[in-house]
Amino acid sequence: MLARVRSASLIGIEAATVLVEVDVTSGLPSFTTVGLPDSTVRESRDRVRAAIRNAGFEFPVDRITVNLAPADLRKEGTAYDLPIALGILAATGIVRSSLLERSVVVGELSLDGQIRPVRGALPMALHCRRERVEGFLVPADNAVEAAMVGGVDVVPLRSIHEAVEYLNGERDIPPVRADPAAWLGDRAPDGLDFADVRGQVYAKRALEIAAAGAHNILLIGPPGAGKTMLARRLSTILPPLSLEEAIEVSVIWSVNGLLPADRGLLTRRPFRAPHHTVSESGLIGGGGIPHPGESSLAHLGVLFLDELPEFSQRVLESLRQPLEDGLVVVSRAAGSATFPARFQLVAAANPCRRGCASVEHCGCTPGEREHYLGRLSRPLLDRIDLQLEVPAVSYGELASPAPAEPSAAIRRRVLAARALQTARFALTDVRVNARMSGRQVRSWCAPPEDAARLLARAVGRLGLSARAHDRILKVARTIADLADCETITAEHVSEAIQYRRLDRCL
Repeated sequence: MLARVRSASLIGIEAATVLVEVDVTSGLPSFTTVGLPDSTVRESRDRVRAAIRNAGFEFPVDRITVNLAPADLRKEGTAYDLPIALGILAATGIVRSSLLERSVVVGELSLDGQIRPVRGALPMALHCRRERVEGFLVPADNAVEAAMVGGVDVVPLRSIHEAVEYLNGERDIPPVRADPAAWLGDRAPDGLDFADVRGQVYAKRALEIAAAGAHNILLIGPPGAGKTMLARRLSTILPPLSLEEAIEVSVIWSVNGLLPADRGLLTRRPFRAPHHTVSESGLIGGGGIPHPGESSLAHLGVLFLDELPEFSQRVLESLRQPLEDGLVVVSRAAGSATFPARFQLVAAANPCRRGCASVEHCGCTPGEREHYLGRLSRPLLDRIDLQLEVPAVSYGELASPAPAEPSAAIRRRVLAARALQTARFALTDVRVNARMSGRQVRSWCAPPEDAARLLARAVGRLGLSARAHDRILKVARTIADLADCETITAEHVSEAIQYRRLDRCL
């Protein structure tokens, strides 16, 4: 007898329908899976056999053929365990409901018949809504995540026995409902605040500008100056995620299996800080079947690269595409995938290989210091809008009882500047100053005559590229927005040029 069950497969961060066809006929006992399955899918026959028997059902001693269509799409993962098992039970007459063919089923099976969570439930739910699927049968641990989409009945299942009873009408399982908009205001406290940072007024000003315009920033200073402390507090002054952005980010985390079971939606902008030993595949994405990397997990959030010169040259240069285009295209023999990667880069570096506190007490020669920072290529630095030195904090600043400005006060100014940008770019796809095109820079960032002369001298003296020229104007536009100025002045351009000081020595 033949049975058909609809399931879903992940292609990058998108989902596609997979039809699981199960044929049970008389003959020598065998279990064959076709349709480009990987080793994980081929091993499902042992999990399915044990799960069906331990759940109290009879496993057919016949010839079983499972076809995963379309046959030219490579299948991976354990999400096909449950649809294969239900297909076998439907082919042998145990499952008698037509609801099975009108639903999409995913789930991994344990040997005792329990249903375990799978990766990618959120993009699969989005696919079900687009395809107008009647029901989406998922593991109970994935139910809240899938219900965030809305428009599809998400049925939570805990065991294969429970799934059979539901499909046969012997058990009523109400669909899970969720209100994602209510979750967005839930900002769990993490104890980070700019009020904890002593001194570093110049660096905090630069981070405020970076947050207001979504600019990339590089901090160079000795160990203990507070570079990591500053970087981790950037997320506390960034605007909150909108519902559309939260779902967009959560899809990527769902594909990587990083969403917690009790929280099906990311409510805060992600902060990712990979170690400097990360591979190109780990940072950008890749693998035999392409998967998202750290740059995509930081989408719409912060990607913090500490000890930037210690990253391999190949890894650093691979950041050019996402920094410029906001996406990553990974091509492999098994196929290609495009991952969003519109992150805000925050990088930190020591001024020399030994990490000395100051030039006066540094044991490195000028050539060694220049060689260390010379690992950062000019094309990469051109894509970093703000480059500044972070000096060591003096004892007087550390011991000062005067309270520092809290994140809440800085965040209000950032939100006001972002509101101006939202109104300015209302009729375009751009939302922040850092993403302006060349034409938009000429339209919105045209400096007055005195500011243009100042910028011309800086370009000639520092040897700046055309890209660096445009990024100075973008930063100046953000500084003007923070000051609630409609036009850019020479003062704004002058401050923006100060944040390119490292171009003189790199």
